Amino acid sequence: MSGLIPASGALIIGLIGLVWGADRFIIAAASSAKKLGISPIVIGLTIVAFGTSAPEVIVSVNAALQDAGELAIGNALGSNLANIGLVLGITALVAPMPAQRHLVSQEGPALILVTILTGLCLYNARLGRAESILMLLVLPLLLWATIKYKKAHPDQEEKEFTEEIIEVSTRAAIVGFLVGLITMLLASRVLVWGAKIVAFELGMSELVIGLTVLAIGTSLPELAASVAGALRGHHDIAIGNVFGSNMFNFLLVMPIAGVISPLQLEPMVFFRDYLAVCLFTIALVGTIAFKYRRNCIETAYLSRRFGLIMIATYFTYFIILVPTS
Repeated sequence: MSGLIPASGALIIGLIGLVWGADRFIIAAASSAKKLGISPIVIGLTIVAFGTSAPEVIVSVNAALQDAGELAIGNALGSNLANIGLVLGITALVAPMPAQRHLVSQEGPALILVTILTGLCLYNARLGRAESILMLLVLPLLLWATIKYKKAHPDQEEKEFTEEIIEVSTRAAIVGFLVGLITMLLASRVLVWGAKIVAFELGMSELVIGLTVLAIGTSLPELAASVAGALRGHHDIAIGNVFGSNMFNFLLVMPIAGVISPLQLEPMVFFRDYLAVCLFTIALVGTIAFKYRRNCIETAYLSRRFGLIMIATYFTYFIILVPTS
C-alpha cells in the first residue's frame, strides 16, 4: 500500500491538469476559428466538441500506449454513464431542464444508432482495429450531416453559443493552444500512471478505475458548468452537450485505443457496462420522446423526478459494479 498515496496524488494532479488544459485549449481554438471566419455551428460541433472530449481522448491514447487499454474503455463507458446519471440527473434535480424537440428527431436517433454500432463492435468482448477504424469513419460522416442540417435550420442555441465565444489576441490564442495541449499530454501520462498503481494497490481492475474514478473526474467540469447554468436559468444547452459528448466517447475516445492496441475485454464489459449505457440512453431519449408524444407541447422538461431516478439508478449500477468486478 506504500504506493497508494503518491498514486492517488497523481490521479488528483492529473485530473486537475486535464481540466485546466482542456479549458485553455477550447478558448484558444474557438477564438482562433471565429477570427478566421469559421461558422459558429462548425466551431461548436467540431472544435469545442473535440476540446470537451480532449481529456478522454488523450487519456485513451496514453492508456493504450501503456498497455492499459481497459482503462480507456472504462473511461469512455463510464463517462457516458456519468454524463446522464450524474450531470443530467443532478442538473435536473436543481431545476427542470427544457429538452428541445430536435433532440427527439435528430440527436436522439443518432445517439441510439451510435450506441447500437458500439454494441455490435463490443459484443464479442474484443475491440480490434477493423471495428475501431469503422467507428472512427462514422464520426466525420455524422459531423458532416449534422453541420449541413444545422446550417439549414439554425436555432437559438447557436446564437447564444456565438456570443459566448471568448475572443483573445492571436498571440494569446497560440500560447493558450500550445500550453493547453502540452498540459493535457503531461497530465494524462501522470493520470494513467496513477490509475494503474491505484488499481494494483487496491486489487481492482483497470476497467473499474476507468469506469469510476476517471469517468467521474473527467465529468466534474461538465457537472459544475451545467449546475451553474441551471442556477442562472441557462441550462437548456446541457442536454445537447451530453448527447454530443456521449457520441464522441463512442466514436473517438474508445476506437482510438482499439486502433493503437487491439483489446481483448472482459465479457462483463458488454453484459454489464455497455448494457447499462444502453439503459441510460434509452431512458433519456425515451423520456423526452414520451413527454412530447403524450402532451403535444412545444418544449418538454426533464423533471426533478427524472433527475432523482437517474441518480438512484447510477448509484445502483455502482452497487452492482463492485461485487461483479
